[in-house]
Amino acid sequence: MRKERADAARNREAVLAAADALFARSESPGSVSMDDVAAAAGVGKGTLFRRFGDRTGLIRAVVEARIAPLRQAVETGPGPLGPAAPPRDRALALLDALLRFKLDNRYLALALEEAGGASPYQAEHYAWWHATLEGTLRKLPGVEDAAFTAHALLAAVRADLVEHLAGPEGLTAEQLRKGLAAFAAKALGEGS
Repeated sequence: MRKERADAARNREAVLAAADALFARSESPGSVSMDDVAAAAGVGKGTLFRRFGDRTGLIRAVVEARIAPLRQAVETGPGPLGPAAPPRDRALALLDALLRFKLDNRYLALALEEAGGASPYQAEHYAWWHATLEGTLRKLPGVEDAAFTAHALLAAVRADLVEHLAGPEGLTAEQLRKGLAAFAAKALGEGS
């Protein structure tokens, strides 16, 4: 693989930082345009399209940069998120970590789920979370259909639902975390 040129690396970092800041400040993810990002980063719009393909690709890159430490903890870290953790503890920790990520990145998570016309369930980030959770649930006795259960549990942390509950419904982060933990524990069975 060819090493990235220094100016290209600087541009990439400037674009990611600008997009990150714009999405963090915007309550309407759809209102952040490629023109806005290019202007804030001090690059031409063509640079964005060459590097990220389209707005969805840019959003995906910003989310990936933010979520990378969490993904690393899930893939190789210690419990309760890491693969060696007891399955029930890990499943509950995975859901809590994903909820906390979406609460901390509400507008960016919304932008990613709203981006493009394809089903959010076919997106790479969703497939990764689903496969990770499903694999964990398969290790639990009493979970009849790990694939369906993983989908149902992940539905509880969709960005649009999190936004609705934290926004118009006025639930605090602690109320959301407590509600999700109770729901997930019940779905998994108290003693599994």
